[in-house]
Amino acid sequence: MTEQTILRRSIIATFIIAAYGVTLGLWSGSAAVIFDSAYSLVDASMTVLSLTVASLILRSAAPDGLSNRLRSRFSMGFWHLEPLVLALNGMMLILISAYGLMNAIISIGHGGRQPDFGIGLIYAATSLFVYFGMMAWEIGHNRRIKSEFIALDIRSWMMGGSITAALLASFVIALALEGTRYAWMVPYVDPAILTVISLALLPLPIPIVRQAFAEIFLMTPMELKAEVDAVAARAVAQHGFADYRAYVAKTGRGLQIELYFIVAPETPDRSLRAWDDLRTTIAAEIGHDSPDRWLTIVFTADPNWAE
Repeated sequence: MTEQTILRRSIIATFIIAAYGVTLGLWSGSAAVIFDSAYSLVDASMTVLSLTVASLILRSAAPDGLSNRLRSRFSMGFWHLEPLVLALNGMMLILISAYGLMNAIISIGHGGRQPDFGIGLIYAATSLFVYFGMMAWEIGHNRRIKSEFIALDIRSWMMGGSITAALLASFVIALALEGTRYAWMVPYVDPAILTVISLALLPLPIPIVRQAFAEIFLMTPMELKAEVDAVAARAVAQHGFADYRAYVAKTGRGLQIELYFIVAPETPDRSLRAWDDLRTTIAAEIGHDSPDRWLTIVFTADPNWAE
């Protein structure tokens, strides 16, 4: 099972749940159900973008995976698109949560609303099974694939399932309150649960957005930088180089490493094969060898080329 196959099936399942939720949400008159469905719809749209980017990244690694025109226009690959999609996804989820919160507060101020909780209960019960079923299925596959996109999709299924579980509990409570002395509270159940859900979901995408912008701005991942520095320092000590400069960035799944060794003037001449052999040795020590590693190792006697 590949990353693309999993994301495609997730998209299909999400669109089905969204259409199902919008239909029953309009039928029942529940703003909370409509919010749940809108959240799923935004998530599905972002998953389509994720799938497109993941496909481009994989195709760019294959010799004949892209057309010559596309490869020439994007000669540095498509890794930079991954954090852009993650940032857009996170910001869209934050905006829809903020909108749901405002809508709920306005509804409470106008005396609440009383949807058909029976229909809402049917929606919540059936959708809950799909949400947590998809989450468990993706977790099982992502233990092997370790995809950031699938991990994000798992979080989305978890958040959607949490929303639906809260809806299920609130609808049961509302039905239990009908016909009792607390029946006056029933119109406030739907906007109240929407308020709670919106407040709970609002901060969840923030870490994703923060990490995505860190990658967009090419902020140095300190752990990877420390690994590269350790390898470079050993090479300097072992081969008598004057110094080195290391530049490291992580963009999506792509690792960009540029390593410049400043060769001392008194260093004995070497053949090109000898320099290539040394470059291969250093690359092996750095590790992370995969199609997603962009590694440049340069030997120069002029420090200006390393700055």
